[in-house]
Amino acid sequence: MAEILKISGMTKKFGGLTAVNNVSFSVNEKEILSVIGPNGAGKSTLFKLISSFLKPTSGEVLFRGERISGLAPHIAARKGVVRTFQETTIFKNMSVRDNVIVAHHLRSKASLAGYFLGTQTARQDERSFGESADEIIKFLNLDGQRNEIARNLPHGHLRALGIAIGLATNPQVLLLDEPFAGMNHDETMKAVAMVRRLRDRGLTILLVEHDMPAVMKISDRIVVLNFGEKIAEGTPAEIQSDNKVIEAYLGVEDETIGL
Repeated sequence: MAEILKISGMTKKFGGLTAVNNVSFSVNEKEILSVIGPNGAGKSTLFKLISSFLKPTSGEVLFRGERISGLAPHIAARKGVVRTFQETTIFKNMSVRDNVIVAHHLRSKASLAGYFLGTQTARQDERSFGESADEIIKFLNLDGQRNEIARNLPHGHLRALGIAIGLATNPQVLLLDEPFAGMNHDETMKAVAMVRRLRDRGLTILLVEHDMPAVMKISDRIVVLNFGEKIAEGTPAEIQSDNKVIEAYLGVEDETIGL
């Protein structure tokens, strides 16, 4: 498979604290790669670096050979690298459909003035955004909730809406922040199936997740962080038998972390 994302020597320091230290790995097209590690391992910081929400102290992120590290987040998103959040990107008092339509405006061809004046380009944008929103809502099995106000959605549907908002930006690489957090077993299995459908749609998926059984079930490869450093990388089977990984999780029940 072709390489789509390359993280090289990624380091982030906050004063005297090194949150991420010289982390390197590559991501292949249409791959599901998970980043795992104990609390405080640097996972969230690494995600923010990859999606340009933080500037690295050193190192770089290449997307299809082009450096994107240090760009504004919306520029990185326009290029195709999009990070979803747990709930912070959702307008709670708007409907599911309107939330997804609004998210399309990163792809607007019309100017802000054009929307105020109702130009032909703005009308074309609105029509295509509505059609795309309807397709995304159907794809994620949210048809029954399309007109529901977001704050009334159950937890699993809120997560699906967050992913729908990410899809509206037309990403090539989608970074999912704890997509299975707070879900029961049945909800998790539905979410796992949904993430697989995203990959089948042609997306490359990176995810940070604490639900180890789900991670082991869904991942093509896994990167493990501990104290800001990469300590292992490989297939789920390789990770489960890696002594460094087992040591990093000492004190946690084996069955909880999937080892």
